[in-house]
Amino acid sequence: MGLKQQLQTDLKSALRSHDEHAKSVIRLALAAIVNAEVERRGELDEGDILAVLQKEVQIRQETINELRDVGRPDLLVKEELELSILEKYIPESLTRTEIVDVARQVISEVGATGTGDLGLVMRILMPRVKGRADGRVVNEVVRELLSA
Repeated sequence: MGLKQQLQTDLKSALRSHDEHAKSVIRLALAAIVNAEVERRGELDEGDILAVLQKEVQIRQETINELRDVGRPDLLVKEELELSILEKYIPESLTRTEIVDVARQVISEVGATGTGDLGLVMRILMPRVKGRADGRVVNEVVRELLSA
């Protein structure tokens, strides 16, 4: 079952169980997905849906940090609850060691020898780690491996 279908199924469950928090968060996530589909003028694939959900998670994390800075524990609880609901749909991130392993594999596949091959390696590597690793970290790892 895809992420969008999972969200729709979970929305139905939240409606049946009268879980107001889950209902509102899932509706917001589905609305963000629909907005992205309208922007693109077509259906999103799983990777794009995951990117939309990760953006929603990032928004919540930034809001939580801001609320901690200004001392608003009343709003902090709500944001943390929303974050915990959204994180159920995000796969575990790769560790730096796992990124290094995948990057080494791609480097050997393409026969990359130096930093001049960075673009080629990144083009093949990013789809493999999409949604599970931050692009900046992946770029950093690949640069380190190619310059060594």
